[in-house]
Order: sequence, then C-alpha cells, then structure tokens
Amino acid sequence: MKLNSTNRFWIVFILTIPMLIQMLAMPFHWMMPGYNWVALVTTTIIMIIGAWPYWTSGWAAFKKHNANMNTLVAIGTGIAYLYSLFAMVTGRPVYFESAAFITVFVLLGDTMEERMHDNASNALQKLLKLQVKSAQVLRDGHFVETPLAEVQVGDIVQVKPGQKVPVDGVITSGQSTVDESMITGESMPVQKHAGDQVVGSTINGDGAIEFRATKVGNDTMLAQIVEMVKKAQTSHAPIQNLTDRISQIFVPAVLIIAIMTFTIWFAFLGATAVQAMLFAVATIVIACPCALGLATPTALMVGTGRAAKMGVLIKDGTALEEIENVKTIIFDKTGTITNGQPAVTDIVGNQSQVLQVAASLEASSEHPLAAAILQKAKAESVDYPSATDFQALEGRGVMAKVNGEGAFVGNERLAAESKLPSDLQQKLHTLQAAAKTVVIVGYAGQVIGLIAIQDAPKPSSAAAISALKARGLKTVMLTGDNQRVAEAIAKQVGIDQVIAGVLPNQKAEQVQALQKDGKVAFVGDGINDAPALTTADVGIAMGSGTDIAIESGSIVLVQNDLNGVVRALDISKKTFNRIKLNLFWALIYNLIGIPIAAGLFVSFGLQLSPEIAALAMAFSSVSVVTSSLLLNRVKIAGTTAA
Repeated sequence: MKLNSTNRFWIVFILTIPMLIQMLAMPFHWMMPGYNWVALVTTTIIMIIGAWPYWTSGWAAFKKHNANMNTLVAIGTGIAYLYSLFAMVTGRPVYFESAAFITVFVLLGDTMEERMHDNASNALQKLLKLQVKSAQVLRDGHFVETPLAEVQVGDIVQVKPGQKVPVDGVITSGQSTVDESMITGESMPVQKHAGDQVVGSTINGDGAIEFRATKVGNDTMLAQIVEMVKKAQTSHAPIQNLTDRISQIFVPAVLIIAIMTFTIWFAFLGATAVQAMLFAVATIVIACPCALGLATPTALMVGTGRAAKMGVLIKDGTALEEIENVKTIIFDKTGTITNGQPAVTDIVGNQSQVLQVAASLEASSEHPLAAAILQKAKAESVDYPSATDFQALEGRGVMAKVNGEGAFVGNERLAAESKLPSDLQQKLHTLQAAAKTVVIVGYAGQVIGLIAIQDAPKPSSAAAISALKARGLKTVMLTGDNQRVAEAIAKQVGIDQVIAGVLPNQKAEQVQALQKDGKVAFVGDGINDAPALTTADVGIAMGSGTDIAIESGSIVLVQNDLNGVVRALDISKKTFNRIKLNLFWALIYNLIGIPIAAGLFVSFGLQLSPEIAALAMAFSSVSVVTSSLLLNRVKIAGTTAA
C-alpha cells in the first residue's frame, strides 16, 4: 500500500515520541536506558518511511543539476543520520533526533498542502451531477423516458413543472418560467414561450413545455462549463515555492562550505580527521533546513486558522502568493453584490392599503414577484383578506375581487384602462430608471399605488467595495444581467466598471482580458461563476453559493458578506508576508551561524560543537514558529487582534 503524506506524517510522529521524551528529560539529567539503540532503530524506520521520498527527489534534482527543498531535506537528514551512526560507533554524542524531527516538520507541511489541493476533481464531479439521467422524448407519438445519452439533436423533449431541462433546445409548444440562475446568474426566473431557447440543467417553473433538442452530450452549455473548469484548473502554473528558489543557492553553498571547512582544518590547520569532521558536521547541522521547512507550514497553519475564525477559508497556498500582486477585483452581481432574491424596495401610496390589496391577489399567484410582495406584507405584519374571482392575465398581471371590489396588480398594459395620476406616472418612470421592476396596484376602479421590486445590494457591499478601492484596487462587475440593471446596481455600491450580458462561456474570456492589465481576483457564488473562479489568479467564492463555486474558489467566504473579501485580502497578504519574513530569518540565522560552526572565530574563543550547533538549529526553528504565532496579533480589517 502506498502511503500518502498524511499517513507518513502520523507514523513518523509516533516514532519520534521516545526522542521527544528524552529531549524533554535532558535538563533533569535523566537518560533513557539504551537511548542510542532506541534512537537508531526508530530513526532508521523514519528514514525509510518518511525521508526516502525526499532523498529520491533530491537525487533526481541533482542529476538535472538542480537543487530544491527536497535536496535540503535529503542532505540535512542524511548527514545527521550518517554522522550519528559514525558517532555511535566511536562513542560520541549522536544526533538522530535532528534527522527525525526534520522529517516530521517537512511532512507536516506536505500534509497541509496535500489537503489544500484535493478539491479539483470534486468540483468537476459536482458539476457533472447536475445533469439529469433521462428525458421524456417523443417516440412513435408518445413521450417515453429515454436515457440522456440516447437523446439526439432534433428530438422533441417534454419537461413538466418543477423538472430540470435535460439538454439545450428551442421551445416548440407551451410556456413557463425557467430558473436560469445557474447559467446566467440572474435571480429572476425568465418567462419562456414558443421559439425561446432553454438550457440543459436549468429548472422549469410552473408550466409544461416541449422543445426540440439542439445540443446534446458534450455540446451542451453545462458540458462546456465542465470542460472550461477542467482546463482552467490545469492551466495554472504551480506556485513557485520560495523555499525551493532559496535552496537552489543555499544547498550548494552549504555543501561547498562544509567541504571547505573539512579540507581547510584537516589539510592546512593541523586538525585531525575527526576534529575536521566535527567542524564540517557542525556546519551541516546548524544549516539543517528545520527553520526553512517550518517557515511556510507554520505561517499557513496560524494564518489560515485565524482566517477561519473570521469566516475566511484559504484552501490554496497559491492564493497567498498571487493575491500579493492583485490589481483588479471582479465581482459577480447576483448573490455576490446583491442578496440574490428579489425584494420590495419601494411602496408608493398608502403603504398598508397598497400592500393589503397586492398581497390578497398575489397569494393566489405563482408569479416570481408574488413571493417578494407576500414577504414584505409578512414583514410589515399586514393582514389581507382572501381574493375571489382570481384571474391570471398572461403578460399583464392578475385581477380579482377584494372585499367585493375589483382589484388588480400588474404592469402598465393592465393599468391602461385606469387613469394613472401624473404624480404616480412620474414616480413610475423614476423607479424604472433605477432598474427596478414596478407593479401597479388598483382597487375599486382606481390606481392606489406602486410597488417596486429589485434584487437589492447587500448592506455591506458598498462599504466593502469602498475599502477595496481605498487599497488602490480597481473594481469590476461581471454579470449575465442586462446593462441597465447592472449599471444601476454598480452605481449604488460604487463599482468602477460594468461588463454586462456575459454568458458563462464568456466569463472566463472576460477575466483573461482583464488579466492583461495585471493579476485579478474574481468573487462569485454561482455555478456559472466556476470557470471565472478558476481562471482568475485568485478565486474567491461566497460560502452561501453553490458547491461547485465553493470548490472552484481558492478562498471561501463563509459569511455571505463582501467585507470578507477585504479580510481575505488582508489576512492572505499578511500571512504571505510572514512566510517571507520567516524565510529571511531562517536564512539570516544560518548566515550568522554557519561561519561560527565552521570555526571561523575559534581564535576568539567562539566555537560551536555539533551539540551546540544542534541546539542553535532548534532555536532557529523556535524563532520561526514564534514569528508565525505572532500572526494572531496582527490587525486585520474589521477585526481585533487575538
């Protein structure tokens, strides 16, 4: 059975427990009976299970004249282990624990990274699960349930109320409303008639429709979205690990210094072979990559842990590096900037009376706007009587009797017979100019008021976008909604640029176009946002969104709040900056310690034995961990330090 990083980490960690106990007991002058043999056996197993993959990787890099983090691990563990074998034979102090704990720390980092990158295949599987398994297809004059794979272009397909549309096509008969939010991002269901197009995996409303299939199999829009997500996920260049870049210079330098140290002491300064070996080993030990190996995982652990407490889940270490240079933040509209549900924003006239009449009629209606009016009536504690003689007038509204009087709720065509007062006419135009859907309410032969409905911005959106702009970031709205509605919402929240009427297969293209001006982050919540989330340099998914959006994003905002974008940017940048600080400190520590360990200052009475070098190496690791823990104290926008 092949062990993954997580399994290897736990096995190795358990094996290091005896050495950890001994290290803790040393200040009390207690020595575990047979400790050297215990350390030899456990470290040998650790080298085979934990360190062997790093040795093989380091050797492969060496053969290509390169050096990476695995080269550092291989050299650090190999020298500590082999010298300890030599020391054990010659009766000198052993350093098996150095080799063991280096392996533990590096495996811990690999385990964290392994968990971060397990989302790619899951995202594609969830997309594919959106497809229905079969369709009602016309065969020999009857509709027969047919496996989806057998549906062909030109087939007539029937979809009943509440069912998913199986493939793309054009309606031939019937009418209904279709929820296309998963494709267009628009929260309002769309009225569909004969001749209109329907898209596979969207949800049919309250009417039965028949349509002719125009795209099936891999040609459907959902299949194309799956393919785009797959390509976007594989097109990202892997993060260029800072430690690997450093090690390409650091590893050869340490090796050269260690060889020079042995040669100079043995050949020119009169030291014995053992003395020269001790100087060389001290150089290698103090340069062991514990601190370098801890620099990234500890900062990630603390930073992501603190971010999680603030409702920000950072899933991909790549985001930490990419977000550092982001110039533009792109937002989806529906469910991201806005609430994602139509709601009553304005009531003109006697609010109680207008709501009472409208709610009486809409209680019998299945129109998408009815729910918004009924929700408003409930919120305002408005009681309403039951309507009688209810009639739904296609494309105009509804009519009924309320308390014996005629009443209606509808558009201007329905209200044409009732004279609309000039003040209401002016208010109607004002509300429509603000991209709001306006219904006219009539009672007892006259118009009594107006109700405006809109998918309104979230209360936090304007403040969050203002905070992002204050940080010098450009803000863009990318939406499938129409230009007028998009511009009205953008004006309310302060968005710099609007790109409207964009379909899912165009969103990724628009993101790529904006990337020409610098790195971009995309914020979205819908299935239709998945390609853009994975194409962007940093994908930020709203936690209230669909599973596929959450899986595609490298950062997830658990709270449905755009202020989380500001917090995500701050904590990501500060975590990555802390990683760079840790790496700098680890290197500076080595640059100071290596000359001392090599015996450069022996004439001044300053010398490091391998034991002291190992202690100094451990102290550098403690320093890096402490630096990472200080991430809990840094100030993040909208929060207080821990």
